[in-house]
Amino acid sequence: MLTYPQIDPILIAIGPIKVHWYGLMYLVGFAAVWILGQKRAQQPWSPIKPGAIEDLVTYGAMGAILGGRIGYVLFYNFSAFISNPSILFKIWQGGMSFHGGILGVFVAMWLFGKKQNCTMLQLTDIIAPLCPIGLGAGRIGNFINSELWGRTTDVPWGMIFPNGGGLPRHPSQLYEAFLEGVVLFVILWTYTKKPRPTMAATGLVLFCYGCFRFFVEFYRMPDAHLGYLALDWVTMGQILSTPMIIIGAAMFYWARRKTA
Repeated sequence: MLTYPQIDPILIAIGPIKVHWYGLMYLVGFAAVWILGQKRAQQPWSPIKPGAIEDLVTYGAMGAILGGRIGYVLFYNFSAFISNPSILFKIWQGGMSFHGGILGVFVAMWLFGKKQNCTMLQLTDIIAPLCPIGLGAGRIGNFINSELWGRTTDVPWGMIFPNGGGLPRHPSQLYEAFLEGVVLFVILWTYTKKPRPTMAATGLVLFCYGCFRFFVEFYRMPDAHLGYLALDWVTMGQILSTPMIIIGAAMFYWARRKTA
């Protein structure tokens, strides 16, 4: 069993002002999109110029934050929302959904595409290989916050989390950081180093993330107020990831087939 590192979730506190590690991870993700986006926008096949990356990051950040919050409330806390719709605005109570966030990004790219005279899928192809850094950083933030930990285990790398009930658990946040961050970045960055058919990169990120998330859900504890939704192992994360896998595979196949 490994010792869980006691890291204060608050990075800096100056009077009433507090900077949390989790919030910093969002900034890391947005900064990565901006820096790497500048590099990708310089390629001759890019649908936008480097000068438009700043606006793209702004649109994408708003879409991810708004979509992530709305998605969490609707997917994971719908009954509470029906009883009290104001919880949608209580962001200080936490709760963000990746699946909601990605829907928000698609809407944001659709709006930004109209401004740039290009399609939504052309833009999502640009940002697809840039997002894994933010995803990985976000999972590190979950680990520092001692949240979204895994199921109980007897593996040598199991950890006892401060609020995990005193039993060793899978550090599932680190599994996700590795798969959704490192592995997904390598796959997408390598694949998109040269021109690819429109929609292919978008399909690939949906498919790969869906597969990785579906897999890690076997080791991650489901939300306490939801539990397992079917067969004593199906989680909400797996239900939401299944359409991503199917749609992503279909998009990738169709993009390649159109080019052929």
